[in-house]
Amino acid sequence: GTACFYDPESNMYCALGHGITDVDTGDLITISNGELVNTNIVSIKKGEKGNPGEIKGSIEGMEKIGEVYKNTSFGIFGKVSNKNNLKINAEEMEVLNRNEIKKGNAQIICELENGKKEYYDIEIQKIYTANNKDNKSMLIKVTDKDLIEKTGGIIQGMSGSPIIQNNKVVGALTNVLVSDPQIGYGVFADIMIKEMMK
Repeated sequence: GTACFYDPESNMYCALGHGITDVDTGDLITISNGELVNTNIVSIKKGEKGNPGEIKGSIEGMEKIGEVYKNTSFGIFGKVSNKNNLKINAEEMEVLNRNEIKKGNAQIICELENGKKEYYDIEIQKIYTANNKDNKSMLIKVTDKDLIEKTGGIIQGMSGSPIIQNNKVVGALTNVLVSDPQIGYGVFADIMIKEMMK
């Protein structure tokens, strides 16, 4: 999974945009602790209709970046404890309120090659402004030909990829439709921030 955003004032971060669940029951797992670490991308398996793809990675060294303290249906949350190990080359961005998000063009930020973050084009097709109950806030479609060529669309490991519109963070990628890897869901950034600050 992907770390979505980090607040340098509080040192808090959020990742995934969905919770870590039990593979058999689908229930959220209660966690006692966890770590945020750097990884290396080992391989990419393209997604196909009925067969979700995935990014395979390996842990880079053993130096942790931070702690995980909360697992919710809107993502995992924690605190950065070692900024020196935080490999970040992103600029500060404002968060867009859900009422300001528009249907149409947007981008996701995703790393498919080690150390190389790229913007890929998507289209926000539906916005569920009143939804506070789950992480399916926006229906999105991948439109970027390069991303479709590399991954087939949305694949496992891209969860948490920031969704950007007009140079502002609107949310994070969360789920893919197994029937069509080019279509999936994103969660509003304002929900993730609210959870992060609880």
